[in-house]
Amino acid sequence: MQHQLSSLDYIVFFVYFLIVAGYGIWIYRRKTGHDGTAEGDSKDYFLAEGSLTWWAIGSSLIASNISAEQFVGMSGSGFKMGLAIATYEWMAALTLIIVAVFFIPVYLKNKIFTMPQFLHQRYNGTVAMIMAIFWLMLYVVVNLTSILYLGAIAVSSISGLNLEFCMYALAAFAIIITLGGMKVIGFTDVIQVFFLILGGLATTYLALNMVAEHYGQTGVLNGFNLMTEQAGDHFQMIFKRDNPNYIDLPGLTVLLGGMWIVNLNYWGCNQYITQRALGADLPTARAGILFAAFLKLLMPVIVVLPGIAAYVLYKQDVFGAAEFMQGGEVNPDRAYPVLLNILPTGLKGLSFAALTAAVVASLAGKANSIATIFTLDIYKKVLNVDASEKKMVAVGKIAVVVAMLLGVLIAPHLGIDKKGGFQYIQEYTGFVSPGIFAMFILGFFWKRTTSTAALFATIGGFLLSVLLKFLPNIMDLSWLAPMGFAVPNAAGIYEIPFLDRMGFVFLICVATMVIISVFETNRGVKTNGLEVDSSMFRPQRSFTIGAMVIVTILTALYTIYW
Repeated sequence: MQHQLSSLDYIVFFVYFLIVAGYGIWIYRRKTGHDGTAEGDSKDYFLAEGSLTWWAIGSSLIASNISAEQFVGMSGSGFKMGLAIATYEWMAALTLIIVAVFFIPVYLKNKIFTMPQFLHQRYNGTVAMIMAIFWLMLYVVVNLTSILYLGAIAVSSISGLNLEFCMYALAAFAIIITLGGMKVIGFTDVIQVFFLILGGLATTYLALNMVAEHYGQTGVLNGFNLMTEQAGDHFQMIFKRDNPNYIDLPGLTVLLGGMWIVNLNYWGCNQYITQRALGADLPTARAGILFAAFLKLLMPVIVVLPGIAAYVLYKQDVFGAAEFMQGGEVNPDRAYPVLLNILPTGLKGLSFAALTAAVVASLAGKANSIATIFTLDIYKKVLNVDASEKKMVAVGKIAVVVAMLLGVLIAPHLGIDKKGGFQYIQEYTGFVSPGIFAMFILGFFWKRTTSTAALFATIGGFLLSVLLKFLPNIMDLSWLAPMGFAVPNAAGIYEIPFLDRMGFVFLICVATMVIISVFETNRGVKTNGLEVDSSMFRPQRSFTIGAMVIVTILTALYTIYW
């Protein structure tokens, strides 16, 4: 199998590069106007205040979210466990509707532009600063590095280029886009999503057609039907307890439990994501988020079905088992790169561009969020209180470059490739997601929530997550097995599935926060409530219709593939 690109592939890729770079430069020149005013406005640079359209917001949300961990990691999970992994994407579509209706109005009504600003306004400066520093560390050490390293591995395996060179090239491409600010990121993401979807669908088409041709038929529909016949166990959305993958996706928890915490925290309490909508008015922000929800329904077709197709072809030894081997074992994350390497000339370049688009867009979005938090919540509040707008933009640009350099330098030393990128991100963010979400949700909708309660969620939630992670090494948890809350791992030790663990920690955090808050407010402690009224949560008719369409589609999907 050829692990390099042809001249035509490189031409296709460079056309993509020139289109994105050229469009980005045009947007930058058009939006700044070279009069110095827009370029020196920090809110304009970090948030593109009032500039992004609904389709730019929706595209940017997806482009920032979909990256190498989806293309490579989620395709690998499709290879290993099947369509069930699509729950991360399809439940996200439903989550986005909830965020648009209940979360975004609160942010916009209270003029909140960063997540630490929300914590400062709702609780106090201590909580805000602790979380600002934490988010910076998480974004640089976990998210930025994993996107960069996984993306470089995928690009290297397809092109044959040196891994280190690929990391620096991806970082440089992302820096070029990021230095233009959120306007350039938002509008270039429209092109990135176009290439992402076009190249992704092309790969899916070829993969399904290859399955059909292997069995003497043609066409993607025949290929899909053959996949459901040859790998029926890979088309179940809800796992039973005897399924070997139950520990990753524990049954109804994906509909009623911890999956909600994963998604609501990611889509509603995450600077990296919410930043796309915080510079728009409410109708535009909601329309953009709804557009992103529709695109989310499509993502499993692009990132999961190819993995299942690769599994069917692997079982038939179409590629040769060696292509999937790493360290003497089958590595499911090899599925997507293997598929890309068998694409015809030209189309391989298009799919290569799609993968690169996904990685670069995510890197740019993450770097911009890092710069926003550092500049507005640390530099402006602590290091230089009197900093001018122009100075903050300059500091933000420096932060982008520094963050990307740190990512390139530390990524190879974190063992991301051994752990698996998707699991790497979920494991480390999952230790704090329950506490953060509890702190946000009570801060939104319960005025009596105190700063002490928020501190408990921040620190106590993390410590509880660590405790439950290592609890199986201290005591026998087999008594939880009849309820489905514990399953034996490879060593035969009963442990709590990751998503259930998050659910338990969230419930404990909420209960404890309520107790602390009631105790303190009864003793006269004052709290900082947000401006909230019921009229904020009333969506437009067009949004309601679109949301109902999404709910209907999701209901049908889960009914068919239960």
